[in-house]
Amino acid sequence: MSDELNSGYDVVVVGGGAAGLNAGLMLGRARRSVAVIDAGRPRNAPADGVHGLFAREGVPPAELLARGRAEVRQYGGAVVSGEVSGIVRDGAEFVVTLADGRATRARRLLVTSGLVDELPPIPGLRERWGRDVIHCPYCHGWEVRDQPIGVLGRGPMGIHLALLFRQWSDDVVYFAHTNTPPTAEEAEQLAARGVRVVDGEIAAVEVADDRITGVRLADGSLVRRTVLAAPTRMVARAGFLADLGLRPTEHPSGMGEYLVADQFGRTEVAGVWAAGNVTDLAAQVGAAAAAGAMAGAQINADLVTEETRRAVEEHRALTAL
Repeated sequence: MSDELNSGYDVVVVGGGAAGLNAGLMLGRARRSVAVIDAGRPRNAPADGVHGLFAREGVPPAELLARGRAEVRQYGGAVVSGEVSGIVRDGAEFVVTLADGRATRARRLLVTSGLVDELPPIPGLRERWGRDVIHCPYCHGWEVRDQPIGVLGRGPMGIHLALLFRQWSDDVVYFAHTNTPPTAEEAEQLAARGVRVVDGEIAAVEVADDRITGVRLADGSLVRRTVLAAPTRMVARAGFLADLGLRPTEHPSGMGEYLVADQFGRTEVAGVWAAGNVTDLAAQVGAAAAAGAMAGAQINADLVTEETRRAVEEHRALTAL
């Protein structure tokens, strides 16, 4: 079920994941008019359950989102299906346009549009994503414990990821693939932890009976694995912000691109906040939800400050008569 899009709101939240829905909940409870616009492409959709989330361990992602939408609506907020294609400033407000031509106005914006995981073009990798191709040991480590795990060497986090997954299994292989070879210090760390290093480019992920059976190298050899951990390049979904002059920047970790925001979610563009994975690439569901709550409270406080200033001006004008 999707709510209708009204002509204007105190706050428009772009993105209906954990951060966006928790912000919508906070703003609704603050008696703000708020619309959460949801494109319906949650990052964790392929996962069977959400893990590491207090009191909701293992809950299916779709169920968690459904509960969140119902809670936003309980307090008068709207959850609107649609994809935001562009946003422009019009005086003190923003005009938010959807891909289907609908539009609305907002006094404040909260961007919780999340990110896209970019995987290397290895045959079989994307198809297994979220099942036996994983990326986060804290999200999936318990479920793959004691299995033969392969870690794809990609970007600055590959070796770190291999050492992390060693906590969950004593059978971990690090595939150097096209990554820079381990330094002498890194090679020593991997050897000391019993992580085998396999050189050579990966040609494909082998699958049989709907599960990974191994990793095929370019030389034709097969390294048998049942799980593959693949660091992704994470890129914020933020193209619709270009007209506001707000663009993603390279993350200091080298893991991808993000929107810069302060600890409260405020961006460099006045009136625009950001929360969740769009600004914190490593945030799990609980952290994203907490950031959404913080940003929602900060936006309400900002609106209260503006409304108080206007009330004082009107009060002074009246008392001056």
